[in-house]
Amino acid sequence: MKKAEGFKTARNKVLKALAEGTYLHEARGKIDVKNLLLTGEITAEELAAIILRCTGVHHEAVPHHQVRGIHVHILKRDGWYIKFYFLNPNTIFISVHRQE
Repeated sequence: MKKAEGFKTARNKVLKALAEGTYLHEARGKIDVKNLLLTGEITAEELAAIILRCTGVHHEAVPHHQVRGIHVHILKRDGWYIKFYFLNPNTIFISVHRQE
């Protein structure tokens, strides 16, 4: 498996996708509580503001549970749990919700 993108690269790419509206959402169960970006309970601008406050200590990258070679980025900041990955050229959100 290739090395995961670093925090700064991942943050810049996800912020660009949020600013441009060029992101998708992974289909999953409990989407109404696990992806508040999709449901509109948080806007792309609000999410970007949270991500801008993240530093490397708020980030981890783990292998995708189904797609070999894809790294999933997880950000935890201000009580939020944000999980996404990149599948060129797309940014795909898995989860955007309050931490439980």
